[in-house]
Amino acid sequence: MSDNSPEVSKSLIEEAMWASLPPKLLPHILIRLPIKSIIKFTSVCKTWKSLIQNPTFISNHLHHFSNNLLLFRLCPKPLAIAVKQLKRIEDEKKVVAMSDNLPEVSKSITEEAMWDSLPHEILTHVFLRLPIKSIITCTSVSKTWKSLIRNPSFISTHLHHSSNNDLLLFRLCPKPLAKAVKQRERIGDEKEVYALHWDDNTNFHQYTTFDDFPFHGQSATGVFRVVGTCNGLICLADDLNTYAYNFILWNPCVKKYVQLPTPNFSFMTTGPFTAAVGFGFDSKTNDYKVVRFVTPEDGDFEEGESTPKVEVYSLATGKWRVVTAQCPKCAVRDTMLVYLRLQAFVNGALHLVCYKTTPEIRFLHFVLVFDLEDEVFREIPLPKHSDMFYWKWVSILAYGNSIAVIEPGYSVDTLDIWVLKNYADASSWTKIISLDAQVPPQDIPRPPSGFYRVKIPSLKAFRKSGEAILETYKKWLVSRNLETQEVKDLGITGSKYSFVDPYIENLVLLDKPDLAVTY
Repeated sequence: MSDNSPEVSKSLIEEAMWASLPPKLLPHILIRLPIKSIIKFTSVCKTWKSLIQNPTFISNHLHHFSNNLLLFRLCPKPLAIAVKQLKRIEDEKKVVAMSDNLPEVSKSITEEAMWDSLPHEILTHVFLRLPIKSIITCTSVSKTWKSLIRNPSFISTHLHHSSNNDLLLFRLCPKPLAKAVKQRERIGDEKEVYALHWDDNTNFHQYTTFDDFPFHGQSATGVFRVVGTCNGLICLADDLNTYAYNFILWNPCVKKYVQLPTPNFSFMTTGPFTAAVGFGFDSKTNDYKVVRFVTPEDGDFEEGESTPKVEVYSLATGKWRVVTAQCPKCAVRDTMLVYLRLQAFVNGALHLVCYKTTPEIRFLHFVLVFDLEDEVFREIPLPKHSDMFYWKWVSILAYGNSIAVIEPGYSVDTLDIWVLKNYADASSWTKIISLDAQVPPQDIPRPPSGFYRVKIPSLKAFRKSGEAILETYKKWLVSRNLETQEVKDLGITGSKYSFVDPYIENLVLLDKPDLAVTY
């Protein structure tokens, strides 16, 4: 979803969605609903409210519902006696009730029959065009609607329908929280901030915020690391400077989350280890997977010469299991450098930068690829150049349908962006730009001499347009066109723990009532 005019409010955008429905379709549905449900629908949007309050609709509804009902007005005995004796009326009230002339049919069964009279194809057609909040409201209208919306097939269809959302997720940490984490002080009331912005070149306005972060104070270090996002789910790991056994899959749009069970590999089972985590979607089985790559550090450990232990958590089963396919001998990078992006989910596979030892090179960095469908491994070599040593500080991100690696060139004070132009061709690595510290966004001067390294910006994400979102040394977030070099201030201040990623609103976890927790 995207509007190309910054002056257009979110409410107007939603109104446009309603306008896309056939004019005769809504009355056809609403006129068949019970009164209570119709009243609820006046709060869904202005369009529905206007339609329901229209005299023509009210007249048609009256004609449609010419039910055989009887109205009963009853007075409780104490109230009748008080009236007869001219005494003070107490709390007893008149009783008004309605009854139909079908005593053998309960009201709930009658209402269910009304829902069943609506073709599911029509309901699906309507629901797919509603904003997430309105769809959630619809789950309280009736059991039939709730069942339809929670159906995995509908959730999958809704995801496909919403795949054109132009949204960016920003995770920011207020300065007091970041400071408390850094100094290992007691965490106060400041919470991690999660907000969605339109990813549009003419409109970067805030779409919504998730102000009710439900995991405040539950992290060992005070702040969770965002592993990544996928189809509206956010994967959180409590692994900043500590061993991670606390993982969460969170959908803030539907206010639900899943707390993952303790993984198989831990300090007790493996001894000291380095771990990397990836998160993605298996389209073959319609399943979301969290993958842990654990490199043991026992007495015989040689960096890059051990074989990582790999385990997968499946949202479909709610369990961890060990991967049987053999992983190449290598070492994964830990999360000590929190400003790096350590994994990228592209084309159904996870991509991590690892390193191994060869007879020629002690630390040969490469991209380890793990296919989530077939759960097999392969490798993509990184480009060879004079600054290969600095691959240890590289970030890896999705770049369209391919990958990009962001290498800080320490020797020349630049940020080099390499893109795999043809994903199927490992030789198609191309350095598209070197961001020098002396061109915008520039926020500190170059030191006159010495070995002090210039503070170059860090790259947080790529926008749909191909622009790069950069965080400057002073934590300002800007958007830079890599062709024209134009820089736009986004008006957002980041932090050491800031995270940016494309985001799609979705209903994932609504179909997991026995597994997902509602907050």
